[in-house]
Amino acid sequence: MSDRVETSPSSAQPSVEDAVYQARLTAEKGIYEDCVNVHNLPEIFHYWSDRYVRPKLEAFGFSSPNGLFKKYLEQQCERRKDYASRFVSIGSGNCDLEIEVALHLRARGHADFVIDCVDLNAAMLERGRLAAAKDGVADYIRFVQEDFNKWRPAHEYDAVIANQALHHVLNLEGLFAQIKSSLKPNGLFVISDIVGRNGHQRWPEALGIVHEFWRKLPPSYRLNRQLDRFEELYEVWDCSIESFEGIRSQDILPLLLEHFHFGLFIAHSNVIDPFVDRSFGHNFDATAPWDRAFIDQVHQRDEKEIVAGCIKPTHMLAVVGNNPAIQTLCHEPLTPEFCLRSPNLVGQSAAHPKLERPEGAYEWHTWPHSAQRELEIACQRLANSERRLKQLEKQLKEQAARAEQLNKEFEERITWALGLDKELQDRTTWALRLDKELEERTAWASQLNQEVAQLNRELDQVAWVRRLNRRLRRLYRNLIKPLLFR
Repeated sequence: MSDRVETSPSSAQPSVEDAVYQARLTAEKGIYEDCVNVHNLPEIFHYWSDRYVRPKLEAFGFSSPNGLFKKYLEQQCERRKDYASRFVSIGSGNCDLEIEVALHLRARGHADFVIDCVDLNAAMLERGRLAAAKDGVADYIRFVQEDFNKWRPAHEYDAVIANQALHHVLNLEGLFAQIKSSLKPNGLFVISDIVGRNGHQRWPEALGIVHEFWRKLPPSYRLNRQLDRFEELYEVWDCSIESFEGIRSQDILPLLLEHFHFGLFIAHSNVIDPFVDRSFGHNFDATAPWDRAFIDQVHQRDEKEIVAGCIKPTHMLAVVGNNPAIQTLCHEPLTPEFCLRSPNLVGQSAAHPKLERPEGAYEWHTWPHSAQRELEIACQRLANSERRLKQLEKQLKEQAARAEQLNKEFEERITWALGLDKELQDRTTWALRLDKELEERTAWASQLNQEVAQLNRELDQVAWVRRLNRRLRRLYRNLIKPLLFR
C-alpha cells in the first residue's frame, strides 16, 4: 500500500490561519523527527504508576495502557473469527504499540487482521516500517502518511485506536465525526490520552496544590531537565504555543461524550503530573524512602481532591462506540460526566477552600537531607555546569575555526568563480565571433552551392550537345555519306 499525503492546491493564497497552521505542522514534525523513544519516562513515574495506577487498570482485566489496546482488539478479532479484522491507529508515531499488538494477536492465534498506521511524520513511519519487518509482522501493518486533522477513512474498521494522540489534534470535531462514521457495527474506539487543560497547563484549583507541595522540595528537585532551568516556584507553561502539543486537551472528554457512548472509562491523577513527568521526575530517586513517601503524599492528596470533585483527572483510558445500550464501566464516582470540569471550578480545594500563594518558597524542615547536603548538590551541579561550559567553549572554538576555514574556502571559491566568469565572458565573445564566421561561411557555402549547381546545369548542356554531335556524326556516316558517294 503506498503512502498517501494530502496537499492543498498550490494556487490558493494562504491565509494567516493557514500560515499559523503550517508553522505548527512544521514544529510538530521537527519535534518527533528524530524521537526514537517517545515514552521515555523517569523511574519515579514507574514507581507511582505501578503502585497506584496499575491496580485501577487490573480491576478491568489489563495492567497497562498497552494492555487496554491488546484486550479490546483481541476481543474484536474473537467476534469476527470468520472474517478479516481491520484496525486503524491515529497518530501511530514509531508504531511501537501497533507492532506489540500485532505480535500479541498473532501469538493468540489470530492471523487475519490488518492495522493501518496513520501519522504525519514520515521519519517515524519509516522507523515503524523497519521495526515491523524486523519483528516479522510487516504483513499485518500498513503505513499511511497523513495529517489526521484532515484524515478521511479509506475503510470501515472494527476498531480505531488512539494512544496519546488526541491531544495533538486541532480538528477534534472533524476527526471524531470521521471515526464515528467509519466504525463497523459494534466497532470500538479505544483511547489512552491526556484530558487536562490545554497545553498541559494546570487549572488554578490544581496549581495551588502543586505549589503547596512544591514548597516541600529542596532546590535540587526543582531543576527542569527538559528546559534546563531552575524553577523556584513551579511555572505554568503552555506547550501548545508553537506545536500541537496539548492543543485542545480540555475539549477531548466533552466532545467524546457528544459523539460516542462510553463502554469503559478510567480516569486518574492531576496534581501528581509535574512531579513524575520528564521535566522534574528525573530529580527523584525511585529507591529513596523520602522520595517515595513524598510521591505517596502527593498521590493521596490528588485522589482525595479528585473524588471530592474539587479537581478533575487529567488522564483517561476509555473505550467508546456507537451503541448506547452498553453499560459504562468505571470506578465510581469517576464517571465521564463527573470528570467534566465546570468553568466555576476554581480554588475550591477539599482541604483548603481558599487557595492562596504561600509566603516563602521553601519549607526547610521537610527536606530529606541537610542544607549542607543541598549545598553540596548545588556545588556538584555547578561543577557539572562548568564542565559543560568548557565543553561548549571548546566546541565553540572548533566551530569558529571551522567557520574561518569555510570562510577562506568561500573566498577562494569566489575568486575562482570570478575567474571562471571572466573566462566565460571570453569564451562567449569567441563563440560570438565563431558564430558570425559560421554565418559568413554558411552564406559563402550557399553561394558556392548555387554556382556549382549552375555549372552542373551548364555541364549537362555541354554533355547534351556532345551527345547530339555524336548522333549527327553517326547519322552522317551511316546514312548521308553513303548517299553522297554512291
